[in-house]
Amino acid sequence: MSERLEDIAVQMVAGGRGLLAADESTSTIKKRFDTINLESTETSRRDYREMLFRSDEAMKKYISGVILFEETLFQKAADGTPFVDLIRAAGSIPGIKVDTGAKPMAKFPGETITEGLDGLGERLAKYFEAGARFAKWRGVIAISSTLPTRGSVRANAQALARYAALCQEAKIVPIVEPECLMDGKPGDHNIDRCAEVTEATLRIVFEELAEARVSLEGMILKPNMVIDGKNARKASVEEVAERTVKVLKATVPSAVPGIAFLSGGQTTEEATAHLSAINGFDLPWLVTFSYGRALQDSALKAWNGKPENVAAGQREFTHRAEMNSLAAKGSWKKDLEKAA
Repeated sequence: MSERLEDIAVQMVAGGRGLLAADESTSTIKKRFDTINLESTETSRRDYREMLFRSDEAMKKYISGVILFEETLFQKAADGTPFVDLIRAAGSIPGIKVDTGAKPMAKFPGETITEGLDGLGERLAKYFEAGARFAKWRGVIAISSTLPTRGSVRANAQALARYAALCQEAKIVPIVEPECLMDGKPGDHNIDRCAEVTEATLRIVFEELAEARVSLEGMILKPNMVIDGKNARKASVEEVAERTVKVLKATVPSAVPGIAFLSGGQTTEEATAHLSAINGFDLPWLVTFSYGRALQDSALKAWNGKPENVAAGQREFTHRAEMNSLAAKGSWKKDLEKAA
């Protein structure tokens, strides 16, 4: 496989394949496991991730890369095979989440700043040696009638740009993820407000990427879709796609090789339907998925923490991966949504 950043970036988004976000922190995966009454231990986390990574059809046909949590990057399967080797054997690329989380931003009530830049260069060298060839950093932008402030957007954009520059210096493709949250209230978070905030945020992010001398050809953008807040859902699939494409065409340079959308709390089927509709437009970038819950939820429920359910969990994961692969080609249809 080529080690050029530009080649790796294209491989991450090409051919209708997309990214599995399996980078849940220990606290986040505990919440997921709580839904099936499973204790979160190093062994249970290993078993769950191994079930996904050994889903041969899904990994080989539909998954181009896997975003890992640090624990998982260095973890081994039950038989001693490093997870990185399992992922590579499927023709997929190992990646790593490198931020240390969004923390309350001093002097900016209700807003956060993502941390993790201290020592990042040294950590990236360690991750590269372990096999990671791309990384992810998430900036979190709150939406309301008064938020975000320009100061918080600028601070998060600067952090994303510094992270991206450090990644490229370490020969790692950065996924730049400025997520405008969909948690808003009905009165202040309709699709118009989301479009306004997303466009302003992306403009500032690309300004900062330019200032930091980040090569656009060697990065991937992971944005939110332009959508109503989850408590104010009204827009149709077609409107979400149209508004999202309009914002992206106004802000994202064509030099960026690909866009991999986050699902952002959408339902499993919403995330797939919206992605397929977006790919119905004439786009200057390759556009695919970088989903966590939208790929994993049904698989987690089918597995239910039991060894005898591994095959059932893998069938669910493969089905969701196939549906999103079709969406990345603009060819998903609702009548294809059948039980795996």
